[in-house]
Amino acid sequence: MAYRSSGAGYADVASHFRKRIEDGDLAPGDPLPSVAEIREQFDVSAKTVSRALGVLKNEGLVTSRGSLGTVVAEPQAVTSGVDRLPRIARTGRRYGPGEDSTGHRVMVRSVRDPKVAQALDVDPSDEVVVRIRTFRQNGRPTSVGVSVYPPRTWAEVPELLEEGRMGEYFGTLYTERTGREVTPGERIGYQRMASQDELDALEIKVPSVTPVLVLVTDVTFHDEDGPVAYWEDVYAPGEKIRIPAETAAAQ
Repeated sequence: MAYRSSGAGYADVASHFRKRIEDGDLAPGDPLPSVAEIREQFDVSAKTVSRALGVLKNEGLVTSRGSLGTVVAEPQAVTSGVDRLPRIARTGRRYGPGEDSTGHRVMVRSVRDPKVAQALDVDPSDEVVVRIRTFRQNGRPTSVGVSVYPPRTWAEVPELLEEGRMGEYFGTLYTERTGREVTPGERIGYQRMASQDELDALEIKVPSVTPVLVLVTDVTFHDEDGPVAYWEDVYAPGEKIRIPAETAAAQ
């Protein structure tokens, strides 16, 4: 179906194809429509199309491939857990092209980490559900995802206690059952030394005395009554992290 919008600009064109790539509608190697087809689809000039494609190339999402024209590039950046949510809402797909997760573990234990206890507003001795998995891109481990849920969350979503992947985003199930909307807070990024468990999950082989610095991002989810989840992503050294266009525009 043609996309028509009065006054559509290069940002609109770029946003359209960016979402199609992020949603997996266009996979690595797939060609984008020709310039003429994009002009017709969006009712824009050739210059506008050129600027839009330039934006996507600068973001590493597409590349020129000779007679094939412009094609979707292999992913160059990691998509964090919270950044998957818009795609899930739009398409129901948890993973993009080449993405997967392995090593799923589920534990019920005391919080232990004072930072997490504070984020979830629980006592360090309280039991929480901890879910851990390793995200991969084309088989390569790129990040370790850790999600922690206080008792009031897994009381409503007992699926969090089950081994393996969750069939649905916990927030969707929680809202359906409580009527309370789940909202992610501000995502925070920082560096710290990786634990041995994280190094093992990321398949990083170094002597035990060698410190490895990793980038970490975390975010706390809330409903109207308080925190309902804490998510943390630990990225393999050297991995690039994609910042969604909506976030970048707000900065």
